[in-house]
Amino acid sequence: MHLPNAVRFHKFTWDVTDGIHSTQLTDDKWKNFDYFCSQLKKKGIYYSWSHIYGHRVRNADSSRLLAYNEVANTRFPWAHINGSTASIVNFAEDLQDLNIELTINMLNHRNPVTGLRYADDPGLAYIEFQNEDNIFWSAIEETLKQTPTYRALLCRKFTRWLKNKYVSQQALEAAWGQGVLPQGESLANENIYPKPNHGFFSHESEKASKEKTTLPQHVTDKAMFLYEEQAKFYARFEKAIRSTGYKGLLVGSCWQAGSGISHLLNLRADYNVGIIDRHNYFGGGTGHTMQKGKVNNAAMVSVPGSGLLSTGFQQVKNRPFFISEWMSLIPTEWTAESSPLVAAYGLGLQGWDASYAFAMDYSHFTPTVQSGHGVYNVTSPTQLALYPALAAMIYRNDVTKAAVIAGRNISFSELSKGKLPFFEKVEQEADVKRLQSAVPLAALAAGRVVLSFDDKKEGSEAIINKLPASTSKTIKSTTGQLEWNYSDKGYCTINTKGTQGVIGFLPSTPVNFNDVRLHCQNKFAVILVTSLEKGKQLANAKRILLTTIAHARNTNMKYNADKTELLEVGEAPLLLEPVQVTMDMKAGQNIKVYVLDHIGNRTGEMVPVVKRKVMLDGSKYKTMYYEVVSE
Repeated sequence: MHLPNAVRFHKFTWDVTDGIHSTQLTDDKWKNFDYFCSQLKKKGIYYSWSHIYGHRVRNADSSRLLAYNEVANTRFPWAHINGSTASIVNFAEDLQDLNIELTINMLNHRNPVTGLRYADDPGLAYIEFQNEDNIFWSAIEETLKQTPTYRALLCRKFTRWLKNKYVSQQALEAAWGQGVLPQGESLANENIYPKPNHGFFSHESEKASKEKTTLPQHVTDKAMFLYEEQAKFYARFEKAIRSTGYKGLLVGSCWQAGSGISHLLNLRADYNVGIIDRHNYFGGGTGHTMQKGKVNNAAMVSVPGSGLLSTGFQQVKNRPFFISEWMSLIPTEWTAESSPLVAAYGLGLQGWDASYAFAMDYSHFTPTVQSGHGVYNVTSPTQLALYPALAAMIYRNDVTKAAVIAGRNISFSELSKGKLPFFEKVEQEADVKRLQSAVPLAALAAGRVVLSFDDKKEGSEAIINKLPASTSKTIKSTTGQLEWNYSDKGYCTINTKGTQGVIGFLPSTPVNFNDVRLHCQNKFAVILVTSLEKGKQLANAKRILLTTIAHARNTNMKYNADKTELLEVGEAPLLLEPVQVTMDMKAGQNIKVYVLDHIGNRTGEMVPVVKRKVMLDGSKYKTMYYEVVSE
């Protein structure tokens, strides 16, 4: 499936109450939101809730919490979790009550414009329990330092879990080994600490994988206890939501949990809820705002399956897969590659079910490459300008979903015994994640790659069913529609009946497709030729859209010689590199080519055509779009 047109509302509940209660809605603060949702629905646009990004406690919560002041006074480098339930909510029922109550009150709120409770509104596509959080999140240990009452609760819960399993201190120490328990921690004291940090579990998992051993018992026990706490929280949340009558989709959370056992157990917790949803970013520079400094100027097209596409290693069999936040970050120069790669290889070949780029602040192109969200900018021409062609390609199902060529299976019962079927690694620098799987990265360029949770299968080994051979550093998809050439800096081609085009560092020779031939003078560009008619292929379409995008820069924006450092941010206006491409329509009727403005309207100017061949010069026509009309 593909989720239809939709918007994801993100972290919008911090200030929607009266300032005293954290869960009670006020009609005046929901008035505009209610109206906006009603208008989205009229336009056929679904909406989704990513409403909790650290639920902020208020004074009226004080009598309900174990240690209100501890939670209210937490402080972090990440401002969004200051004074909130973030991380510790995953095991603390009193904090869970707040998150759940807020959500239930939202679902029971009746929109005065539509007359529907949100629980009954089919426009609400899915609900996310919490954004970027889980019990293995590395921030939890910093939270626990500031909330000793909740640290004691966590230790007490874990100790009782161990007591139920081992009964005696002697049996526990025999299972764990001498010297593993820190001095002073014991069943009697109820203070054994489970170390809820994915860094700990990642290290232990990598070590066990290298040594080809099972995980130490104490590591397995800690991981399983934490997983069970996470699963219990999600089960409570799901039951409460379903009790309102809401029938839509659900997401546990959209965040990774390191490598190895914590990664797999976190994925299983999300699997229990429903949708597998993840976030990833690629490239970028210094910080979240546009500023001078070092730049990661790599390009995804240079390495098949890399960057944003590697997120797909977390796609699980029999579950929808979403990527609800992603972006190729400026000041990386090759940002135009990202949306066509996500569309063709992610939503197309891999069969992902939804894509939400982050973030959209305006209804128009931004005057600079940065936006109100800094380096996260959907409304840059290198992103939004490509969406008309890509939307047509996706909704017409031009790119065929591939058959599974690589699968990995997890036996949960074996995992609970500390047996790792394989080691999968997540390397992370801030928002940018790189995933390494038991399956070669390049498999994501060839066909579908999935993971499954099946206890009926013996063992949990990675199974490579069919990986096509790579010749001359070219990977052709099993569907025959996509091709990834990485012999040099890399480029990809899309060759379907409805959309044909090229992405990346283009060859100096013409590129041939079923219906067109493209010869571009730019070193890097995205060129898409797309039928504008729902039921028509390029071969018989009367109207075709030609989209041409390369670089975008601010005026006076400057890099160093090798483009690894931004020297000057620059200012408005945003400048586009003109694309020069010759297009040959191989067969069919005579054509006319109209120059379009930046929002797709005809300018009145036309491009000369000679025997169905046309030279499109962006420096002359100053546009990204051309309309090709068959006579």
